[in-house]
Amino acid sequence: MGRYFGTDGARGRANDTLTLDMAVKIGQYLGWYYGKENKRHAKILIGKDTRLSSDMFEMGLAAGATSTGAVVYLLGVCPTPSVSFLIQKEQFDCGIMVSASHNPFHDNGIKLFNGEGCKMDPAIEALIEDYIDDKSEIEIAVNEKIGHTISWDEGLELYESWLKSVVDIDLNGMNIALDLANGSATSCAAETLSALGATVEVIHSAPNGININTKCGSTHPQELQRMMKEGNYHVGFAFDGDADRLIAVDEDGNLIDGDHTMYICGCYMHEKGILHDDVVVTTVMSNLGLYHALTAKGIKYEQTAVGDKYVFECMREHGYSVGGEQSGHIIFNEHENTGDGLMTALKLLEIMVNTKKSLKELSEDLFIYPQLLINTPVKDKHKAMEDPELLKVVDEVARELGDEGRILVRPSGTEPLVRVMVEAKTDELCEQYVNQVIDFINAKGL
Repeated sequence: MGRYFGTDGARGRANDTLTLDMAVKIGQYLGWYYGKENKRHAKILIGKDTRLSSDMFEMGLAAGATSTGAVVYLLGVCPTPSVSFLIQKEQFDCGIMVSASHNPFHDNGIKLFNGEGCKMDPAIEALIEDYIDDKSEIEIAVNEKIGHTISWDEGLELYESWLKSVVDIDLNGMNIALDLANGSATSCAAETLSALGATVEVIHSAPNGININTKCGSTHPQELQRMMKEGNYHVGFAFDGDADRLIAVDEDGNLIDGDHTMYICGCYMHEKGILHDDVVVTTVMSNLGLYHALTAKGIKYEQTAVGDKYVFECMREHGYSVGGEQSGHIIFNEHENTGDGLMTALKLLEIMVNTKKSLKELSEDLFIYPQLLINTPVKDKHKAMEDPELLKVVDEVARELGDEGRILVRPSGTEPLVRVMVEAKTDELCEQYVNQVIDFINAKGL
C-alpha cells in the first residue's frame, strides 16, 4: 500500500484527506509522464460519478494534466468500467475515474487505469506519490505545448453500443426494476436495457450530489426487495455508486449477490463448455455454500485475497473465464478487465432468456451459509493483525468450526478497522464466534 494510493486508487474525505492539490498534481504527473514516454501530447480520459466533489476533482485533474501538455477527454458522469473499456477502444494513454464507489457522498476517490484499461502499476503510483510530496520535479508545458480539454459525450454511446453487441438478446416482455443508487448507473443503465426491449422501472435515479448510495443501491437494496415482492417484475438490479458492481433481486425479493451470480454464470458456462479449465475465481470472502455447490456440479474454484484487482490478476494469469466478489464485482475475462454492473446484469438476463428460468430457479441448488461480518475500530489495523494472542483466539474458533464453517479476520483496505467474518450453520453460532473475537480485541485495547 502506498502513501496515498490503496488497492483501489487514492480515496478519502473530499477537501480533507483527499485534496484538490493532490488531484492537480496527479493530473500533472500523468500528463508529463505519458507525454515524455510517447514524445507527444498525452491522451487522457477522465470520468466521474455523481457526488458533489466529483466536479472539483475532475477539473483539478484536467487542469493539472493540460498544464503538462495533455489532451484530456471529459466523459462526464459514467460507470467506472466504461472508462476501462474506452481506454482500450480509443487508445488512450491512461484513464482516471473520480469516484469513491459505495462510500458516502463526502468521500471521493481517484482511480487510475493504464493504457490497457487495467489498474495502474503501483510503481507509477509511487512516482506520483513522490511528486505529491515534492520529492521530484517535472516540466510544465509552455506556449503551444499546453494541452486542452474535449467534452466527449459520444464516449458513453460507444460503450452502450458495445454492451448491446456483446450480449445480443431480445428482452421484449421482460419487466425489470432498477435501483440506480443516485450514481453513475443513471447515465446509461435504463437506456441500455430499454433499447434491448425490456420494460424498465427505476428508483433512486435523481442524483443531487449528496444522495449517492444513501439508503439505496447495492449496499442498501431493501427498497428494491420490497418493490420486487409487491410488484410484478421478472428481476431487479441494484448498482453501486460507480456502477462497477451489481446485486440482483429475484422475483420473490430474495437477494442474488455476487456469489449467486458466480454460481449461475459458472454453471451456465460449464454446461456450454465455455468455462476455461472449469474454474471460477473467488476471493476468500465468498460463502462456504458457493464452494460446496460448485464442487457438487464438478466445477473447481480458485481463491484470491480480497479485491477485484487480485481476482483479475489470477484470471489473467490463467485465462479463467469468470470471477468476482460476493459484493457484486463480477469480471467476464473475455470482454473486460474490470467488474461491470451493467455487463453482469446483461449476462444474467442472457442466461434467464436462454434457459427460460428465473434467477430463483437458477440458484436453487445453492445453500448460502449464514454469515456475520462486523467491522471493529482499532488503533492500528496492521499491529492488531500481528497480535499473537488475537491470532490464537482466531485459531481456536477455526478449530471449533471445522468443516461446518469458517472465520476470516482481516484489516480494512481503506479505514482503521478490522473486519471479523464468521460463517456457520446457524446465525446464533455466527454471532457467538464473531463476538468472541471482537470482545477480545476490545478487552485488549488493540
